[in-house]
Amino acid sequence: MLTAFLLQGFSQEEASAKKEPLPEKAVSDTNEMTRVILGKDLIVVQDDEDATNIKVGNMGVTILESLEEGESRINFEKYEKKDEDTIEESNGEFEYYRDQDEEKEERRAHRRSQFKGHWSAFEIGLNNYLTSDNSLSLPDDIDYMTLHSSKSMNINLNFSQISIGFTRHFGIVTGLGIRWNNYRFDGNNNIQKGDAGIIEILDPGDVLKKSKLSTAYLSLPLLLEMQIPADYHRLNIAFGAIGTVKLCSNSKMVYETGDKVTSDSDFSLNMLRYGATARLGFENFHIYGTYYLTPLFKPGKSPGGIDLYPFEVGIAFTVN
Repeated sequence: MLTAFLLQGFSQEEASAKKEPLPEKAVSDTNEMTRVILGKDLIVVQDDEDATNIKVGNMGVTILESLEEGESRINFEKYEKKDEDTIEESNGEFEYYRDQDEEKEERRAHRRSQFKGHWSAFEIGLNNYLTSDNSLSLPDDIDYMTLHSSKSMNINLNFSQISIGFTRHFGIVTGLGIRWNNYRFDGNNNIQKGDAGIIEILDPGDVLKKSKLSTAYLSLPLLLEMQIPADYHRLNIAFGAIGTVKLCSNSKMVYETGDKVTSDSDFSLNMLRYGATARLGFENFHIYGTYYLTPLFKPGKSPGGIDLYPFEVGIAFTVN
C-alpha cells in the first residue's frame, strides 16, 4: 500500500510538471515586498511586512499582519475598473483600474471619423412646378407657363461636402452646390416682366423652335444620412432641408430661321428659396427629389397672381 501511494504521488507530481505554466506570470521579490501576477493581472498576490493582499479579477482580500485597536484582521475589497491596465499600491492596498471611458470615446471618435456622406455628386434630372393645390395642370389664363416636361432639365454640381458623424453609419451632411434649371415652354411664347414687375406672356411674333427660362442657384443642404450595410455594400438614405441663393437668370428664344434672342432680366424670381429634399441610393448611385416651399416668383409678381412651386427629380453619381 505504501509503494502504491508513493507511485501515485510520483506520477501526479510528474504530470503536473509537464503542464504548461500560466501565461503572463510575473514575480518580483525585494527585502520588503513580494508580488506575484498571473494571467495579465487576473490573479495578483502581494506580501509585505504589514499585510498580504490577494486579488482575483476585481475582488480582493487584505490580511493584516499586526492589528491596532478596533481593526479587523481580514478585509474584503472590490477594486474599481478604470481606463489603464495598471495596479497601484496605496496604503498597502491595490487599486486596479482601466480607463474604459477614454478608450470608448476614442473608439467612438474613430467610428465618427469614418462616416462619409453622399452629397458631393453630379446630378441630372427633370424640373417642373406645381400650383398651390399641388397640381401640374395650370389655369387657362396662365397656360403660357405650361412646360415641355421631358425637355425641362436640371443639372447640378455638388462640389463641396462636410460630413459630421454621430456613428460610423449615421450623421449630418452639408456642403455647397450649383443648380442649373431650364424651364422649357411648351407653347410658342416666352415670358417678360410687365408693369410693376408682374410676369406676363411674351409673343415672339414668329414661329419658335425653342423657348426657355434658365436659372442658376447656389445651394446649401442640411441632411441627416443613414447608411445601412448590405453585405459589403451600403444602402444610403438621406433627407433634410435645402436653401438656395439665385446667381443669375435669363430667357432664350430660337426661331425656326435660326435667329436667337436672349434676355438677362431677373424675371421677378425669388432671390432666396428653401425646400425639402430626400435621397436614396446604393453605394455611389442615387435618386433624389427636391420640393421648394418658396414660390418661383416674388409675392405678387407671379403670372396671373398664381404661385408656382418648383420641384426636381433625377439621378446622382456621388463621389465620397
